[in-house]
Amino acid sequence: MRTISTSVIIGLMETTRKNLSDTKVLLTITVSKKDLVAAEQAALKTLSRTVKVAGFRAGKVPAGVAAKHVDPAALQDESLNNALNNAVTEAFITEKIQPLDRPSVEVQKFVPGELLEFTAEVEIVPKVKLGDYKHLKAKQEPAKVTDIDVEEIIERMRTGFATREEVDRGAKVGDEILMDFVGKKEDVAFDGGTAKDYTLAIGSGQFIPGFEEGIVGHKAGEEFDIDLDFPADYHAKELAGTKVVFSVTLKKVLEPKLPEVDNDFAAKAGPFKTVAELKADITREISSQKDREAHEKYKDALITELVEKSTVPTPDILVEDHMRSIEQDFERNLAYQGLNLDSYFVTNKFKDADDWRDKEVRPTATRRVQAGLVLAELTSAENVKATDAEVDEHVEVHKKQYANNEDALKQFETAEVRRDIANHFLTEKTIEHLITLNGGTASHSH
Repeated sequence: MRTISTSVIIGLMETTRKNLSDTKVLLTITVSKKDLVAAEQAALKTLSRTVKVAGFRAGKVPAGVAAKHVDPAALQDESLNNALNNAVTEAFITEKIQPLDRPSVEVQKFVPGELLEFTAEVEIVPKVKLGDYKHLKAKQEPAKVTDIDVEEIIERMRTGFATREEVDRGAKVGDEILMDFVGKKEDVAFDGGTAKDYTLAIGSGQFIPGFEEGIVGHKAGEEFDIDLDFPADYHAKELAGTKVVFSVTLKKVLEPKLPEVDNDFAAKAGPFKTVAELKADITREISSQKDREAHEKYKDALITELVEKSTVPTPDILVEDHMRSIEQDFERNLAYQGLNLDSYFVTNKFKDADDWRDKEVRPTATRRVQAGLVLAELTSAENVKATDAEVDEHVEVHKKQYANNEDALKQFETAEVRRDIANHFLTEKTIEHLITLNGGTASHSH
């Protein structure tokens, strides 16, 4: 932690800077009498707009007249705020400080119109010392497509084209069944545990462990019970870890009939005359996907290596901000899967929310902040720019994704959204530049 102090006189204002750490600064500022008088005059001008004086129209009262009618306490507060804001702004510019938040201000001495001394503590964008970014060791792994990769896609397509034939035998894994069922806990049907004419592919893992296994061997027309325990980490707390009974009526057992992989199959799958053409197309698609995945992995590896080689002070305020964002996104994604944080904690052996934040959320947020700061410094060091034309092009690409959503399209007209898109594009451009500097091949997808 550095605590070096420096003093500077700005006009008639004196500022002493103390670096509390690489990410936090304390300024002690003494404001001159001249600046206090100017702040008071500005305050009087503001307050005179609301003063009512006989013989003058509202907002047209001269400052000299208004001075006799304004509330002295209001004038003092307004003057003080003006002086503080002006002094802080001036000190930040002179000291080349990029604040990350509003400063914490504490008045030490104040005599209206005569003397003002105060401190301003603020978290700042830290100075990043870049490591050697032109000789990084990370390499992009070549994408390899195996026969097994292609066969897996073919099998999925066969399943999609399969016909289903009703059979008079016990159900087995791979079959599709039609059933009614009622789930009961202590002889009482529970919410979400009852269905009629429900179709289930045996082996798909749609139900809790033991359910599908309990159907195997049973024939159409049979009625039977399956005794089960809900998993301890089940998302519905009222069912987690409890004993239940499912009463099942099996109506149909259907055996899938997979088509042969021949030229007719290839023609059904797309504009292909032969199986060889189909497989060649699948190979190209898989190769393209694996290339994209390998490129993303390579980018992450380069950035991680550069962060490790650089000196990157990490402001708490940025980490906390990223943590909030990560938590919100994570909870939303869990909800889409019908899960919640409590079940996630149990499954992943976290004691509670604080344990999860310390072990998973904070490290992730810290890595993201460090990556952002390093890339911002690299953008500056290499003078990477995004032209208005490039930003316009990317705004249009984003607009096309929301072509049918008028509210979303309006957002693209705002300066804030345009700035976000520009910043994201500039970051991507910097990463691709980093790849080029290290002998890699830049992607043109951005």
